[in-house]
Amino acid sequence: MIVAAGGGGDAVAAAMLDTALYGTQHPAVVLTYAWDRLLVDPVPGPRTPADFTALGRMAPRVPVITADTEPVPPAGSTLPRLARELPQTFALTDPQHGVQGITVQLTELVEQLRPESIDLLDVGGDILAHGDEPTLRSPLADALTLAARHRLNTPVRLLVAGPGLDGELPAETLHPLLGPAVAAFTPEHTAAVDSVLEWHPSEATAMLAATARGIRGLCEARDAGLPIPLTDESPTVHEVDMDAAFTRNILAHAITATTTLTAAEALSREICGFSEIDYERDKATRLPTTPLKPLDPESTLTRVAAYEHKARARGATHTTFRHLTETLSLPGTQRDTLKSLLLTHHPEQYTPPLWHIPPTTKRR
Repeated sequence: MIVAAGGGGDAVAAAMLDTALYGTQHPAVVLTYAWDRLLVDPVPGPRTPADFTALGRMAPRVPVITADTEPVPPAGSTLPRLARELPQTFALTDPQHGVQGITVQLTELVEQLRPESIDLLDVGGDILAHGDEPTLRSPLADALTLAARHRLNTPVRLLVAGPGLDGELPAETLHPLLGPAVAAFTPEHTAAVDSVLEWHPSEATAMLAATARGIRGLCEARDAGLPIPLTDESPTVHEVDMDAAFTRNILAHAITATTTLTAAEALSREICGFSEIDYERDKATRLPTTPLKPLDPESTLTRVAAYEHKARARGATHTTFRHLTETLSLPGTQRDTLKSLLLTHHPEQYTPPLWHIPPTTKRR
């Protein structure tokens, strides 16, 4: 059993981890949030079971995403498509009852499955944050999961994949906190999710897969264009001391007894100075409400070239399609259209699943 600490990207990485550590004969059960951010889901915050149709049931409090599951409009989610395309079973983390509710879910799953192993996976390593770091962007989801695990009376191994790839804590900050490497992702492991990464918007997992394929450089990501180094350390997976992680995470400590997401969010505002759901709420108010105009190919390519010129000067060698979409001020629904346009005109710059920024403007 693998518990994805954060949003949808951790669920994709869990499928890679399942292949790398356990093979393909007995696919894992992955417990994960439906929390895809506004690029996919125009509704702020994580989705609950009420936001889906045709859910299965693995335990009384543990719904399962099936091949027939669909989000209830206007909500959106990548999980139903993951369930259709990947062999793992995706159970839904429901944070509406706070840490205590997630603890009940974990307890029921352990009693039902009696798994041989339980891994808690975080891509990037922000689960190791104190909570007051200025670069921290999304501490709440990880803190909820970490606190629930702390209440669970069952051994769980904490794993951090791709140190620093989420752009929240620098790799140099994380290195002293990491234990031994338990795996290093290779192209063989990413093959399990190659087709998923063609459409899934997760940036950290995209960079994780790219580095597993040997891509190195400096990648600009997120709406702010954070520069994230792609290094030989990037595709590794490290074990971390679970108790030490919980001790470090001030927010996880504070929310341990919460019975609602609202209460946990209030403590995030108090301790971290913000709530990531507030950020999504604010950003959602700026989403376009008028019908989208089709992309103009010529002007769009010109704007991309202008971005690349500036990014090149900053030392960037790659970027994500999410960042390109945001930096051009396009709505998330046009991400796939933008990607298709770029691959049609400059396929040589596609280094799956990232977009390569060449050192010069010369193109074949």
